[in-house]
Amino acid sequence: MELQRLETKEKAGLVVVITGNGKGKTTSALGLCLRAAGHGLRVCLIQFMKGDLYAGEIDGLKLLPNVEHHLTGKGFCGIRGNPYPFREHRANAQDAIRLAGEKIASGAFDIVILDEINNTLKLKLVDLSQVLGLIDAKPPLTHLVLTGRDAHPEVIRRAHTVTEMLEIKHAFRQGIEPQKGIDY
Repeated sequence: MELQRLETKEKAGLVVVITGNGKGKTTSALGLCLRAAGHGLRVCLIQFMKGDLYAGEIDGLKLLPNVEHHLTGKGFCGIRGNPYPFREHRANAQDAIRLAGEKIASGAFDIVILDEINNTLKLKLVDLSQVLGLIDAKPPLTHLVLTGRDAHPEVIRRAHTVTEMLEIKHAFRQGIEPQKGIDY
C-alpha cells in the first residue's frame, strides 16, 4: 500500500512556541527535526542553554540529513552546580542570538529552531527586543520554533501555534535520576 502524500496549497512560515513546565519541549522540537528530515527540509537547531553536558540528540541529529546543529550554551544559568557566572552565560546567549539572526536571514533553512530561547529571555541573557527582532526578520516561508519555559506574553501573541507542556508527574520528583534516552 502506498501512503497518500498531502501537498499544501498555500505555504506559510509559522512561528511555533513550545513552552510550559512539563517535560518534552526540546523532545518535541527534535521530533520536528525528524519530520522535516523526512520531507527533505533544511533545519537549523540552535540550543541556547545546552552545551556543557552530553545528550543523545547530539549524535542522533548527525544521522539526519539537512539538519545543522549548534550547541551554544554553558548549561542552565543559575542552577545549583553550574560554575559559570552570569556574564559568561549572557555573552554566550548574545553570540547565539547573532548566530540565529544570521541563520534566519540566510534563507538557507526551511525551519529554524531556537531551543531554550524562552528561558534565555526570562533570565535576561537576551532582550525581548532581540527575540522579537528575530521573529520580525523571519522570511515569509521560514518556520521559526521557540522552545523553553516561561515564554514571554508578547512572543506568545506573535506566534501562530503555541503548545504548553504541563507537568502532571515527573520521575525526578520521586528521587529517580535522569535516564539515558528519556531525559538526555
